[in-house]
Amino acid sequence: MGCRYDRQELFCLPRFQLQIYLLSVFVIVAIFLLDRIAAEERRARPPKFSAADTRGVFFDALSDAVRGKRPDLASPRAARQLSPAVPTPKSPPTTSENEARGRWSKVVSASSWEDEVKRVRLEFDAVVTTPGAFSSGGYRDARLQLSILAMVFGVINEFEGQVRWKREAAVARDLVARTAANCKAGSTQVYNEAKLRQQDLLDLVSGSGLQDRPAEAENDWPMIVDRSPLMAYAELLLDHLQDAGRNEAALRQAGDAVVRQAEMLAVVGSVLYLDGMIDADDDDYVSLSVEMSRAASEVAAAAQRGDAEAVRQGIGAVTQSCAACHEIYR
Repeated sequence: MGCRYDRQELFCLPRFQLQIYLLSVFVIVAIFLLDRIAAEERRARPPKFSAADTRGVFFDALSDAVRGKRPDLASPRAARQLSPAVPTPKSPPTTSENEARGRWSKVVSASSWEDEVKRVRLEFDAVVTTPGAFSSGGYRDARLQLSILAMVFGVINEFEGQVRWKREAAVARDLVARTAANCKAGSTQVYNEAKLRQQDLLDLVSGSGLQDRPAEAENDWPMIVDRSPLMAYAELLLDHLQDAGRNEAALRQAGDAVVRQAEMLAVVGSVLYLDGMIDADDDDYVSLSVEMSRAASEVAAAAQRGDAEAVRQGIGAVTQSCAACHEIYR
């Protein structure tokens, strides 16, 4: 007769099975304990320091770490001044400087924008090839290139005197600006619109001109270009300038491209704070934009003189202005 199944059934097992069971339990417990002991031995012991070891490394009290008056973090302007990378902005541009914004002949030469329009148009042609490539990311490149062209045609529209593409500048400005705004997606409809701009730009550059279409005579800069593609364009220009400014050999190899890139960077700096643009009413932002534009113009002038050292110094000033601006404005 077997044992009744209750809490005492363990003792009803044959002696041999009971021994095997207890031995198994013992082995499991032993392995667990040995693993814990080994883990403790592998763990690094915490370091011990005395007060003398850390003297001069850490402040004795938090108040000792603050010199002078504590900043008021509730003030946005005070919070901006906390960053050591941001130099004290110079005074905002005077009235005469504001009026000079439209005197583009002091910022960019006609040859620079002509070369830039041709260069950007070729890049635009390369990304508007097939609907699949356009929807896979080409539309983002198209937005950047069309935004650059919209800015350039806006400058041509305000340029003093009769220059190339002046008659068609307002129409071209509105056409590429509208398509640039639509290139936030890569749909078939946007692709077809980009193909139309491709033909328009070919007609313009080849000398056929654009058909007479209605266009506003005055520039509405916030409707022409957004700050985001302008900043992306500025970063590309600065990258090219930094490559060319590495040494005299690189500068000679870059040739006239340095002048064009520096002048276009000066144009970007001037457009950033025109009426209606984002943060154009912020004196600090305007001052930083003015500094970038001035430094870029100095790079262009130095490149024309063939002064490699002045080019490097000017590029450094542009880089510093951009870094200071990005510390505050994103």
